[in-house]
Amino acid sequence: MKKYAIIFFLIIGFEQISFSQKKIYTPKIQYCNCNFKIDSSYLATAPQQLKADSLFQNKIDSSFKTQCGYLIVPENRKKANARMIKLPFIILKSKNPNKKNDPVLFTSGGPGNSSLGWINGIDKSSFINDRDCIAFEQRGTRFAIPYLRLFVLDSVMKEAYRKNLPKDSMWLIGVNLYKKRLLQKGVDITGYNSDETVSDISDFLSVLKIDSVNLYGGSYSGGLMMAVLQKNPTRVRSLLLDSALPTFVPIDEDEPVNFNEALDVLFHRVEKDSLNNPTYENLKEKFSNYFTSISNKKFYLPYYDSITNKMLNIEYGKNELLDIIVNNMGSYASIKTLPFIMTDIIKGNHPVYLKPKMDRFFRANTAPDGMRMTVSCADQANYNRQNVMKQVNKLYPYMEGYHINDVWKEVCNCWKVPPVDVNTKTPFYSTVPVLTGNGAFDPACRPMYMKLIKHYLPNTQAFLFMNRSHGVGGKVFFEMAQQFLDDPFKKIISTDANIVEY
Repeated sequence: MKKYAIIFFLIIGFEQISFSQKKIYTPKIQYCNCNFKIDSSYLATAPQQLKADSLFQNKIDSSFKTQCGYLIVPENRKKANARMIKLPFIILKSKNPNKKNDPVLFTSGGPGNSSLGWINGIDKSSFINDRDCIAFEQRGTRFAIPYLRLFVLDSVMKEAYRKNLPKDSMWLIGVNLYKKRLLQKGVDITGYNSDETVSDISDFLSVLKIDSVNLYGGSYSGGLMMAVLQKNPTRVRSLLLDSALPTFVPIDEDEPVNFNEALDVLFHRVEKDSLNNPTYENLKEKFSNYFTSISNKKFYLPYYDSITNKMLNIEYGKNELLDIIVNNMGSYASIKTLPFIMTDIIKGNHPVYLKPKMDRFFRANTAPDGMRMTVSCADQANYNRQNVMKQVNKLYPYMEGYHINDVWKEVCNCWKVPPVDVNTKTPFYSTVPVLTGNGAFDPACRPMYMKLIKHYLPNTQAFLFMNRSHGVGGKVFFEMAQQFLDDPFKKIISTDANIVEY
């Protein structure tokens, strides 16, 4: 009997210890004006351009009322003594006295992009006619406090190109320095992932007593909004998703295949157009053969570095040339010129495309920010299957050694953050209505993801934009979105031959 009493008190003791470690927090709102500034502690070493853009540019029509503030929540909800962080938001108020009580809440993709700029154009859209619109800034992004952006990785990679050092090795050195300096600033990088952001949005809706909301997201944030629905099934009225990446999709395994599928769409159209013009005949075969043939070759670009006032002889290879192709696949406007660019590169005319690329590289800062690295690692890399990645390389040998995503497994081995909850990576079912659109040329989030969304969320209306790439956006999608918001269960009919039900 004595033994069982000891066990009982031990259990009670452990429960008390466990309970004491769970800090109960109350999310708060701190209202302020809309002149959000970038976290000043991150501007000390920032390039001049970022210092110049450190203030949010408010372009909202002054006749509209706005409500701005910060959501204050823990940096890491799993830690009892986590510090509090501040996430800005802007609420644009509808002038309609009979407005609906289900606002549209938008947050951006990336991961890592700022969301506040979206609100600048909404005062001119039909969205604001019937309901309030909210731009919510995710943790770690541009106007959040803290902002997880340092420039050490950019600096390391610029030196790598100036001195022709091994790029992957230097990237990992830069990532380690990046992490070290964030930790020195007191940032708990384990608190920046989709699970925490979903909880942020849930807290925001609770504090403002928003019982019904329409969530709008694109790319990464499309999946994020699905995850918010998963956690708040009774609060979400509808989803608006543009080129969405569902949280349960293994994008690192898929993206090389997605890119090649998008190329196939391009090559197919080029073949049709080449019946009377042999310029681009057999372009797919030529493209694959050329990039396979230069897999281990090095080229050199004479380049004047205006920053150091030095003439450089920059070493480059297949990866830099593939970057040009991948970047041009991102928008339909540039896709139109891609067959010519490919043909020109195959002929060896590299400098005309490499020089602008290096100009942007040296003058801008293109490395991923801390939020992007943490989310990519927690959400994706921790769940990657390396055997599958090897299978992809066998399918497309010309891509072996090329990182189509700027955050890959070795980066995450340095970053070392825990994975998101397995439930976040698990598909779920819901009857909530969804409107989703995607471009036929999308190299990242292929249209087949719309089929997955429709499978699990059967009240989905999906549309394929034949002449768009990643992020369909634009006037037509907004018009469809307005019809959808008016009545999410009413069937939308496209009268545009280039926008078809999927």
